[in-house]
Amino acid sequence: WATGVSPDRYPTEFLRENLDAMGVVPADRLLSVPDGTRVLVAGAVTHRQRPATAQGVTFMNLEDETGMVNVLCSRGVWARHRKLAQTASALVVRGIVQNATGAVTVVADRMGELSMRVASKSRDFR
Repeated sequence: WATGVSPDRYPTEFLRENLDAMGVVPADRLLSVPDGTRVLVAGAVTHRQRPATAQGVTFMNLEDETGMVNVLCSRGVWARHRKLAQTASALVVRGIVQNATGAVTVVADRMGELSMRVASKSRDFR
């Protein structure tokens, strides 16, 4: 406990009450959110990717205690939030749900830092 690390709980579990109060949707509930709905999602950044074929689009994954969230950042959103998007170990992202195909992606339009006790290290641009 002195290290702030719990081997059997994920860091966002300790924040869930506050995240719920903010209206943050857990990863495991995104499939039930109607396509085109604006949502807040939050979690540790597990990786960031910008494929050469993506025309400036950056993909990120956030992980909360219930699963993973795919986040798509347009060139403009990435430019507006560049420093935060590249350096934060955890984020709160506002965006529009795309789930018409059964695979959920949140198209980001805004993001902010999520402070967690345990810092995580993402795998970036591999």
